[in-house]
Amino acid sequence: MTLGFYGIPNCDTVKKARKWLEAQGIDYTFHDYKKEGADPARLESWVAAAGWEKVLNRAGTTFRKLPEEDKAGLDAAKAVTVMQAHPSTIKRPVVEYPGGLLVGFKEAEWEAALA
Repeated sequence: MTLGFYGIPNCDTVKKARKWLEAQGIDYTFHDYKKEGADPARLESWVAAAGWEKVLNRAGTTFRKLPEEDKAGLDAAKAVTVMQAHPSTIKRPVVEYPGGLLVGFKEAEWEAALA
């Protein structure tokens, strides 16, 4: 099984998640969405699967620094637009695996999904 792993390499949570996958012997393909961008169709599929409230990181510095008009009136479509324009607002990491999607790193959740 090879996973699609999306994140930013210098993020501490991404580092922990990558280390965990490597310790489990799980192969993954890493997509650095800071360098490679965030595909709107993929963002839309994540939002459809997990909800924009989970995929959009509203607690992060990048989101908090956005202009008020970008933060006001959020819905799924606007969240996708914000995440595409500012990939650092995407919750990290996001993992696509056969049959599902993981958003953020919670070891127990990952173990249940990927074991």
